[in-house]
Formats: sequence, structure tokens, C-alpha cells
Amino acid sequence: QVHIVESGGGLVQPGGSLRLSCAASGSIFSIYAMVWYRQAPGNQRELVAAITSGGSTNYADSVKGRFTVSRDNAKKMVYLEMNSLKPEDTAVYYCNADIVSLLGGRRNYWGQGTQVTVSS
Repeated sequence: QVHIVESGGGLVQPGGSLRLSCAASGSIFSIYAMVWYRQAPGNQRELVAAITSGGSTNYADSVKGRFTVSRDNAKKMVYLEMNSLKPEDTAVYYCNADIVSLLGGRRNYWGQGTQVTVSS
């Protein structure tokens, strides 16, 4: 089995910062892309930031210059550093990982999400 667990969400004032973490564990052979998504009430889930196993990154236009995605391949973790947060960043943030398991097969796995609320 493979497990994806996010942490680090919370309530922060506009202009503040948060760091989200996502840990992958279980029967993992290798991890390809790791991606942060978010979903606000009434909205579709949207890609926030992605990082390949080689460290190449991609960001949504709405977060460029404010968010930074990074990963630690040895620890099987991905991080999202969020600065200059705005109320419109309020959402549940989900981690997705493209994983080849030790049992064979490759698929995407989702975490349960972590709530980020930006409000004064």
C-alpha cells in the first residue's frame, strides 16, 4: 500500500506565510512528479505547483513569485512554501504523487488534503 499525507495547513493573515509538507510512504519503488492542487468551495480542483523527480518545476500563474515547490527524494517528501498569501488562496490543498509501487504498476495517489485559510 501507498500513503500520501499532507500537513502544515492552518489559519494565516493576508500577507503571511505557510509551509505545507507532503509525505509519501509504503510500498514505493519510485516517485515521478509530485504535484500540489487546491480546491476552494464551489470551484474545481486546480493545479498549484508541480515538481519532477529531477527538480523541474511548474506553477499556476496565480501563485508565480509567491509559492515555491521543492522536494526531498530521499525522504519521499514534497513541500510548498507559500508567501504573501491572499484571501483567494483559501482552499483545501491536496498532494498528488505519480508512483511506481514495489508490487508493480504505476498510478497517481492522492492525500486527504489540508485546509489553508487566509483571513484577517
